[in-house]
Amino acid sequence: MLFGVSVAVNTVTHADTAHAASYSSVYKVAKQQLGKPYGWGAVGPYSFDCSGFTSYVYKKGASKAIPRTAQAQFNKYKHVSTKNIQKGDLVFFGGNAASISHVGMYIGKGKMIDSQNRGVITEAVMAPWWNYVGAAHVTDLD
Repeated sequence: MLFGVSVAVNTVTHADTAHAASYSSVYKVAKQQLGKPYGWGAVGPYSFDCSGFTSYVYKKGASKAIPRTAQAQFNKYKHVSTKNIQKGDLVFFGGNAASISHVGMYIGKGKMIDSQNRGVITEAVMAPWWNYVGAAHVTDLD
């Protein structure tokens, strides 16, 4: 009550925002970045490194802040087995779980969108030039 007037305030909680997130909104943001150049340490919107790309996609597409580096992203989220990867999950590459050097976003049918030396592209998760380490589930997407 302010000066005798009741004021209703609409607030959006983190849970409401997470519920509103959909794979199609995250995928749309990711797809819009295709063809943009790679830049070491770049977080967008004009160029990206791998984890800058995944961070940007989740922030813009799902209103979700995720850690900045591939290793930090791998360390933070619940790992899922290869057979249980869902669209929108993050896929990780490197020497092993303690030396993650690359991340991409799984988009289904064995493919991911990632930012690498050829820029933001769609490619196979199991491409011979990547050493697949694992996948992690960031959030539930409708």
